[in-house]
Amino acid sequence: MSIQREGNRLAFKQKTKMGSVADAGEADFNAYIDLNIKSVYFTVHKALPHMNDGASIILVGSIAGHRAFPGVPVYGASKAAVISFARGFSLDLLDRKIRVNTLSPGTIDTPVFDKFIPEEQVNAVKKIWTDLIPAGRIGQPSDLGNAAVFLASDDSTFVVGTELISDGGVTNITMFG
Repeated sequence: MSIQREGNRLAFKQKTKMGSVADAGEADFNAYIDLNIKSVYFTVHKALPHMNDGASIILVGSIAGHRAFPGVPVYGASKAAVISFARGFSLDLLDRKIRVNTLSPGTIDTPVFDKFIPEEQVNAVKKIWTDLIPAGRIGQPSDLGNAAVFLASDDSTFVVGTELISDGGVTNITMFG
């Protein structure tokens, strides 16, 4: 994924292909591994010397790390690795009291819809997702922000190596898939 400026906003350009195992090749596979696994590992690795003891690290997972969705098996596997990193990193960093947790979103109302779905179909696709989410709505960026603030705060000092799933109930209480 690359980031480019379009006027006064940033645009994210997907360079990798989403698709089934029959469609996505080695370059696509490597791009997801680089983006979602290597970048997480080496960001934490490089940040540690600059972090205070007792700090909080929040990794971004995805419900795709728990549930299979069509066309994104490599993405899902890479996010499962991120979720696992939080547990492993937490054990490694216990002596410094640095807690590592994962925030895993479900469908969130962001401009990504416009990047992958033709504009005239966006509302219909959002309606399909809304109907599948037990909470009856697509998540908002503030839903994730509030969860991240909790994980970063002193209110969560006993929350270590876990995952906070913010998906409106899709992973744990829905009956599809």
